[in-house]
Order: sequence, then C-alpha cells, then structure tokens
Amino acid sequence: MRSRLGWLWAAPAGLLIAAVTIAPLLLSAWASLHRRLPVFGIDEWAGLSQYGHLAVNPRFLASLKTTLYFTGVSVALELVAGLAIALLLRREFRGGSWVLGLSLLPWIVPTPVAAKMWEWALHPDFGIVNHLLMTAGLLDAPVPWLGTPILAIHAAIVAEAWKTTPFMALLLLAGLRAVPQDLYRAAAVDGAGPARTFLHVTLPQLAPMMTVAVLFRALDAVRVFDVLYVLTGGGPANATESLSIYAYKVLFQRLEFGYGAALGMALFFLACLLAVAALPLADRREAAR
Repeated sequence: MRSRLGWLWAAPAGLLIAAVTIAPLLLSAWASLHRRLPVFGIDEWAGLSQYGHLAVNPRFLASLKTTLYFTGVSVALELVAGLAIALLLRREFRGGSWVLGLSLLPWIVPTPVAAKMWEWALHPDFGIVNHLLMTAGLLDAPVPWLGTPILAIHAAIVAEAWKTTPFMALLLLAGLRAVPQDLYRAAAVDGAGPARTFLHVTLPQLAPMMTVAVLFRALDAVRVFDVLYVLTGGGPANATESLSIYAYKVLFQRLEFGYGAALGMALFFLACLLAVAALPLADRREAAR
C-alpha cells in the first residue's frame, strides 16, 4: 500500500518530466531520421545517413572541436579560480558574508547581459580592456579581441569563466566546510605544513565535490550558446562556432529540420558521454573516503 501511494505521489512529477523532457527528445530522435526541408516541400526517410554525414562533415567536426576545447579550458579555469576563492572564504572572518555575496554577483547577472558587457569591454576602439592595457604600456595599438580567431575563442572563455566561477566556488566552499576539522588537527600534530595538508587532507576530502562540480559545469559548458552567440555569433570565420550555434543556424537559418535534429541529438549524446565518464569516477572517490 505504501509503495502504491508513493508511486501515486510521484506520478505528477513523472508525467511533467515525460512531457517536457522525454517526449521532445523522442520527437527530435525521430526527426533526425528524416530529411526535412519545408521550404522545398521535402520530407523523406533518411535513416542513419544524416549521422553518417556528421562523421565526415568538416564544419561539424570543427564545431565539435571548438565545443570540446571551450568546455575543457573554461571548466579548468573555473576550477582553479573557484578553488582559490573557496580557500579564501572557508574561514570565518568579519564581513565574510558580504564578501561571499559580492563574489556571487557575476553568477547572478544573466548570461546575455554579461556577454554584452564583455563585448563592450573588448571593443577594439572604445573598450576598457584595450584602454587599460595601452595606458599601462602593455599594448602599442588596439587589439581586435573578437575579430581575431585565436583571440576570440579565448576572450569568450574568459567571459564564461568570469560568469560561472562563483558557482564553482560556492560548491567547493560547501565541500571545504564539510571537511572534518579533526583531520587538520591530526595533520598539525604530525608536523604537516600547509602544502602537505592541502595535498594529503584537503584535496582528497574535496575530490568528490570537485568531480560533481566539474561535471555540472562541463554539462553546461558543452551546450554553450548564448555567450558565444552574443560575443561573436560563431565568428570570425566560424572560429567560435559551437555545436549549439551550428545546430541553431541549420535549424532556424537554413530550415533543415532533419539535419538540425541530428545535430541536436549529437550534442545530447556528447553530454551523455561526459556524464557516463564522470559519474563512476565520482562513485569511486566517494567510496574511497
């Protein structure tokens, strides 16, 4: 009876999840098996041929490479910066709550707004970044940060890291404050210095939370769209075109619904691979504690 009652209470949530997640996913998977171009009245069965085309499409492979590079570098930068902030804030001090609140401000700003702020800051002629660097004597002439392929992707990474590092810091701060203080006392009794204590006490205890935080951020970063689209629109020369931006262009600019659905499913499979690869690692680290 209790089991049936539990299923009854869970049914509305299950139906909601099915309506907003599972059903659209199945529809996208079905659409990806068709070649659909409504403008030309084309709607025909394609099977897995569109997935085969993805494997040899240079633009898809380039957008996949851009997505993986953006995800890897931005998440690594966020992890290092977030850990540094969390280590600074883990001890109680006067005004600490205010410092924590202020550090969360970038995370509160909507991503399109934050990206627009960075677009203005990186403007080659009127941006504050070039002005400060030239005033400091580090640049002789303005740099087109968003107009140069190699600089544009890294500028977008910095903008993304600035926006999401507070989220990483908040998760790591919660993990740091959960570390038993007895471990630090035991390390001090054994004569361990700050470096050894960090390497042999803090990091092992924090590893499961770090894995979860990196997984959350990687799953979010791999589908990046807004920050890149606002900053560069995928340019210059498609240098910052992620899978999400490529899928958007195929779906809504070229109106190739079937191929666009295949791109969306490829992005979904990529996110699943990240989760499948990371979750066992988190389980092993949690079991080893």
